[in-house]
Amino acid sequence: KMDRTAFHLAAEHGRLEVTEFLIQLGCSHSAKDKEENTALHLAAKNGHLSVLQKIIDVGVELDEKNLEGLTALHVAAEGGHSDCVKLLLEAGADVNAQTQKKMNCLHYAALHGYEEIARILMDAGIHTDAVNHQNASATHIAVLQNFPAMVRLFIDAECDLDIPDNRQQTSLHIAAEHGRQDIAEMILVAGVNLKLTDKQGKTSLDVAARGNHINLADMIIKADRFYKWEKDNLNSDSDSWVAKHLTFKQDHRVETQHIRSVMWRLATKYLKPGEWKKLAHYWKFTDAHIRAIEQQWTGTKSYREHGHRMLLIWLHGVLTAGENPIKGLYEGLVGIGRRDLAESIRKKANADSASPRKCVAM
Repeated sequence: KMDRTAFHLAAEHGRLEVTEFLIQLGCSHSAKDKEENTALHLAAKNGHLSVLQKIIDVGVELDEKNLEGLTALHVAAEGGHSDCVKLLLEAGADVNAQTQKKMNCLHYAALHGYEEIARILMDAGIHTDAVNHQNASATHIAVLQNFPAMVRLFIDAECDLDIPDNRQQTSLHIAAEHGRQDIAEMILVAGVNLKLTDKQGKTSLDVAARGNHINLADMIIKADRFYKWEKDNLNSDSDSWVAKHLTFKQDHRVETQHIRSVMWRLATKYLKPGEWKKLAHYWKFTDAHIRAIEQQWTGTKSYREHGHRMLLIWLHGVLTAGENPIKGLYEGLVGIGRRDLAESIRKKANADSASPRKCVAM
């Protein structure tokens, strides 16, 4: 049915003695079946290492392609057979061969989460930023398939995270669309261009907000504010304390619990509707940031949640910069004409520091 010869079948089923016997008989080594697979393809696809070695030793063409344009290396990678991948590369197979759909072997490793194979291919010099027929890089595919360890591998290899696919989506757009927080965190810490828009003109922040991925949207705003702060304040020393401890995830640390509770009370009890936005503008939140925050929760009381989110995003920047949040709050409240509230917070903060065990209700 598949037009397979005895040599094809021996390779497919890993029959070493039969393979050797047929080679001695002088059978055709390069015959193709209906899908244009050679015996080399079938041995590689099924992970038959010793048979693969025997066929390689005969001196066959290693980069022969089947109907879909896959080489033996492609099918070995797709099948997760790392030993076969190594063997083919050592024998001189083309690591950068592309299929009809312009997939290289790294695309297949990313598709299935095969980290070991990805490492082998990268060590062999594969083009890490090659794109397929949908203009997707291996990083795009790893994000879409939700393989954080694979994404980490690509980030460490300094793959280009800003490549747009055929929907003009970057890897971060895809993480934002699917709510993949762990992957978004890695990408944001690595540093990307947050201004890039997809075919609909949406930034990754717009996509996260539209999908109601609240924590992820907040992470992107924190990152955007941090990048601006970093540009203005830090040298390019990536080993700085800030870079080592950088995170954009929600803060659940015990040491920030008190100041976070101050933020909660401020947002839910003391700020009037519209005042959180004045504060946000005072602290240089952009209109896009404010829009993204406002997109979640509607209704007459929603300003409390919006204000709370904004305050926690602001707090992240202040703590990352090593500044005093109470001082920053005081200045912000005075800046929007709420000196009464500013004084009240300062008094409470002073009282708290005098008696650290006391639980204060503002």
